Amino acid sequence: MAEDTVEKKSLLDSFAEVSAKVGNQVHLRSLRDAFATVMPIYILAGIAVLINNVVFPLFLGGDALANAQYWGNAVAQGTLNVATVVLAGIIGYCLAKNKRFENAIACVVIGIAALCIMMPQSVGSAAASIQDFTELTYKSTADKDADPYTVTREEVESGLAIPEGYEISSVGSNGVSNVFTKTYTGTNGLFGAIIIGLAATTVFIKFSENERLRVNLGEGIPPAVADSFNTMIPMLITLAIFGLVAALLHGIWATDLMTLINTCIAAPLKGFVNAGPWFVILIYTLANLLFCLGIHQSTISGVLAEPILTILITENMAMFASGQPIPADHYMNMQIINTFALIGGSGCTLMLLADTFLFSKSKASKDIAKLALLPGIFNINEPVIYGYPIVYNLPLIIPFVLVPNLFIGLTYALTCAGILAPCVVMVPWTTPVFISGFLAVGGGAAGVVAVIWQVVEFALGMLIYLPFMRVSERAQAKQAELASAEA
Repeated sequence: MAEDTVEKKSLLDSFAEVSAKVGNQVHLRSLRDAFATVMPIYILAGIAVLINNVVFPLFLGGDALANAQYWGNAVAQGTLNVATVVLAGIIGYCLAKNKRFENAIACVVIGIAALCIMMPQSVGSAAASIQDFTELTYKSTADKDADPYTVTREEVESGLAIPEGYEISSVGSNGVSNVFTKTYTGTNGLFGAIIIGLAATTVFIKFSENERLRVNLGEGIPPAVADSFNTMIPMLITLAIFGLVAALLHGIWATDLMTLINTCIAAPLKGFVNAGPWFVILIYTLANLLFCLGIHQSTISGVLAEPILTILITENMAMFASGQPIPADHYMNMQIINTFALIGGSGCTLMLLADTFLFSKSKASKDIAKLALLPGIFNINEPVIYGYPIVYNLPLIIPFVLVPNLFIGLTYALTCAGILAPCVVMVPWTTPVFISGFLAVGGGAAGVVAVIWQVVEFALGMLIYLPFMRVSERAQAKQAELASAEA
């Protein structure tokens, strides 16, 4: 029996050790820190999108609505539309801090500059003005099934008349130079920001560690000036390397790194995450098991799943703001987890507190529940995990892991079935249950359905937790009896 206990402890210790190493890997940790840093601007963008598309249309219309929505569009332009640029710089800063590099600000510059270097230097017709066109395509205003009517620039300049009942539907162009496109500065470029930000900063720090590449100006020089000269040559070399890579990609394959990342990495990863709930369930199973050993679940979920899921919800916000439908490969995202699978925090422990108040006979458990209730309403549940406790409490570990996984799977299935609307707003993770559900899907009738589903989840979670809570209390009472007998 003792040997079995030692073996189990050894297995748990090994699992915790491996998980801690994964969570503390410097690049993954920097990625987690960077997303945590920029999270406020995503939340602000979500609030702006919600107000623009749900609140303003309730009492405004026409020009008044357009003028009011200018506020939300301006906020989106400064948050969602530059999300990639901001993230590249913040990743550089966080990686520098985690590597204890002395000039972290220089890494912000490197991250942003390298990202811009790797972007395409011209964009297609979507960014072209009418003066730049090579052809115009018209569609019928009377017959939607009619074939489009296309004319070249030469035909337009020669005075060719356009048939009545047709309007311009698209502008063809050879491309526009010296511009950036929101395709890559906005949410669609976040994977590029991650890869380029990490790579450029790593290369820059490596060159900066070479003493021969530093410019020593002697004593009496202001620190800011000395730091800029110390990093000048490494910065020049790093950016020149990225410029060379960009030139080779353009010259040999007529492409750019951002396009390659979106096509070869971002799209498959998003597809993998949304192929079903199984990947997310696996990650959160491991993360919650880790929490039951006393190590915070973000050590695993924060580095392996949440960056990808956060990218998906930011893209949903951008699509919702522009009136586009949410594709099925964006149904699984960070907001589904926060809103429907972490009610009361990791493990959905708010249901356990409700069971404790209604059905528990343990005074100690009720005392802990009273202390943990207020934080739990705002999805902060460390008092439950360490005070109830959940940690190393086998009867409660089972529902702690089971309930969130069940809710992830069911919520995803209901979304795919069209019963629940996709999440389109990043709501602060501390938003209380029911309010979070209404806001996450954009309010309205869809929000009411989301709240109803959260009520069902709450009841189901209480039902699952109840027998395990009773077993836990019996086990604690038995342990107390044994301790008294031994004393």
